Amino acid sequence: MTKTNITKLLGIKYPIFQGAMAQIARYELASAVSNAGGLGIIASGGMSADELRHQIHECKKLTDKPFAVNLMLMMQNIDELIDVIIEEEIKIVTTGAGTPRPFMEKLKSADIIVIPVIPSVKIAKKMEELGVDAVIAEGTEAGGHVGETTTMALLPQVTQAVSIPVIAAGGIADGRGVAAAYVLGAQGVQLGTLFLATEECPVPNSFKNAVLDATDTSTTVTGRRNGAPVRSIKNPMIKKYLELEYSNASRDELEELTLGSLRRAVYEGDVENGSVMAGQICGMITKVKPVKDVVEGLFKEADEVLNNTKIEY
Repeated sequence: MTKTNITKLLGIKYPIFQGAMAQIARYELASAVSNAGGLGIIASGGMSADELRHQIHECKKLTDKPFAVNLMLMMQNIDELIDVIIEEEIKIVTTGAGTPRPFMEKLKSADIIVIPVIPSVKIAKKMEELGVDAVIAEGTEAGGHVGETTTMALLPQVTQAVSIPVIAAGGIADGRGVAAAYVLGAQGVQLGTLFLATEECPVPNSFKNAVLDATDTSTTVTGRRNGAPVRSIKNPMIKKYLELEYSNASRDELEELTLGSLRRAVYEGDVENGSVMAGQICGMITKVKPVKDVVEGLFKEADEVLNNTKIEY
């Protein structure tokens, strides 16, 4: 069976999704990615219905290209957010933190393309059976909430197991990574960490500098013991969290430490006591660039890599 072409399905030039980074993926970044030919995504997690509507309106002012909204399905106001998406005629959603099963009929009745993020072959197959249009296979290298399997191991198994398009995510920050994703069967890529270091990303310079200063070993995963693993750049708050986590601290103690930590980093620029979520690939990122340069540079390099790579026997 021939898989649906993802760029044609979504009406985008380049097969690249901008990751739905919580509290970061707002209209400023989403519109810039869409204008550059990719799929900008507004992260609705933590938003009220009115806030999401405002983000959509502002994004529409800045771009006439397709963009998506990400739904964190565990949100208590998820029904209200879906109503806003339908009313505002958003035609693409990505999903995380739960199954879209309870909402598929409503979304599909509104002709909305549904693309969940998945961490395993088992869930990818379940999503295909459910009738989603594509899946984002995200490896543990990614920033934020992660699974256990690496992108290199996850991607070829998922692309072999399903007939719908697969988007690769986790550990990609240059054209070589894009080319590798294609070789492993993906139709496109989703990047988050690289877009943190762009001019249009609405985070303080201290946050961007934390990404620029990071090395290949600068990130770690917290929350594995309580079943909610999150990858972030190491700092004093993360160090304290790990100490508490591995001394069997209570969930209340851990939540008290991290309460509002993402907001502290994203809005206040506190990268010592805030949560700076980023992927393992951040060691490759050394310069802040315009989104347009990032997107076009990725695919120019990917084309060069794919055209020039030869295996010597």
